[in-house]
Amino acid sequence: MKSEKHGAAAGDGGKPDNPDWTIDQGWDGYTAAEHHVWKTLFERQGKLLPGRACDEFIKGLGSLTLDADRIPDFRRLSDVLAKRTGWQVVAVPGLVPDEVFFDHLANRRFPAGQFIRRPDQLDYLEEPDVFHDVFGHVPMLMHPVFADYMQAYGVGGLRAGKLGVLANLARVYWYTVEFGLIEQDGIEQADGLRIYGSGIASSHAETLFALDDTSPNRVRFDVERVMRTRYRIDDFQETYFVIQGFDELLDLAWIDFGPIYDRVKGQREIEPGVVLATDRAITRGTGAYHHGGKRAG
Repeated sequence: MKSEKHGAAAGDGGKPDNPDWTIDQGWDGYTAAEHHVWKTLFERQGKLLPGRACDEFIKGLGSLTLDADRIPDFRRLSDVLAKRTGWQVVAVPGLVPDEVFFDHLANRRFPAGQFIRRPDQLDYLEEPDVFHDVFGHVPMLMHPVFADYMQAYGVGGLRAGKLGVLANLARVYWYTVEFGLIEQDGIEQADGLRIYGSGIASSHAETLFALDDTSPNRVRFDVERVMRTRYRIDDFQETYFVIQGFDELLDLAWIDFGPIYDRVKGQREIEPGVVLATDRAITRGTGAYHHGGKRAG
């Protein structure tokens, strides 16, 4: 996600022939060097995430039985995913138009970039690639509650586009699906924060920053606060929103956002690093990371 929208299509290839922007993954065309990039990223995050990512992410990752040595074949990945939650992964050339993105989610299809970053881009990439989309997103789609939330988000996105409030809804996606933190059940609050957002889980640097650094704000999730809050696309996040459980996300699927959009409309927008008097802070971390480094992809 490169803006407060889900993005107009990127790249020089033009619009694909298929109206839903899907393309063939072209798995047989991946080079040994590209598989090696996947392996490097997979092994690095695989060592870092236990004890940092939430149990549901770790369980989903294990159940997918991804091969550390090879970029996943979306067909085989979809077979596993469909049996668990009815989702599938479809290949797209990059960022797609908003209405296409939402329609895929509403129909339990996750659009994933089929390219992988270059070796010199291991720590930062603007546009989501196959590692971000598959390693970062798909494990949580194995969780039934999160899978339902993602479908509901797609339905809500189609409505938000018609109402002209897409920027507000995009922030909900950003601060949950991409950069969400959760208080893990059964763990003492001070040490119980865990990652579920894909933008953190797929990034070595932000995995450390989000949990261990003292500089970002970690505050209790509130949907109106989130809808008003801008975000960073080229740096570590200055604020992370913390949910208490995934049922909290599923509850959003049943809320009529119309009145919330009306209340948010006209209120001042909140810059990413601003702390409000009404924020419920979640404290953690004594690490040495400091804000100002570029966000890893």
